[in-house]
Amino acid sequence: MRRKLPILLGILVLGSLVLAACGGGGQSTVTVPTEYAGKTNPLGADAATAGKTTFDERCASCHGTTGAGDGPAAAGLDPKPANLVEAVKTVGDDFLFWRVNEGGGMEPFNSAMPSWKGIFSEEEIWQVITYIKTLK
Repeated sequence: MRRKLPILLGILVLGSLVLAACGGGGQSTVTVPTEYAGKTNPLGADAATAGKTTFDERCASCHGTTGAGDGPAAAGLDPKPANLVEAVKTVGDDFLFWRVNEGGGMEPFNSAMPSWKGIFSEEEIWQVITYIKTLK
């Protein structure tokens, strides 16, 4: 047991650091930047399957498997991750694309949500957006 304790502690510390990067922050009435304004999802509903895979791997730890902002990492985040089920009711595709692409490290969000720009392709971002729109 003594050999396992340092390994378990190391895993917990590393896991906490990784999960802390997934914070989101709530929606706002901020204006979508010009470079994102008016963007619409070019993909059909069939893109949701690929989006679910990405969401489950990269987003659910903070946003939860149902998108309610209650993932296992959410408890340690301030601000809490957004409730995506509610968000998609009040914001457009352009806002969603902007937030996934740029993350939450800017005003007024100041959250731990990472920027996925350069990690996800535009198509992968749209796939995730397609998927979160299926959450209820």
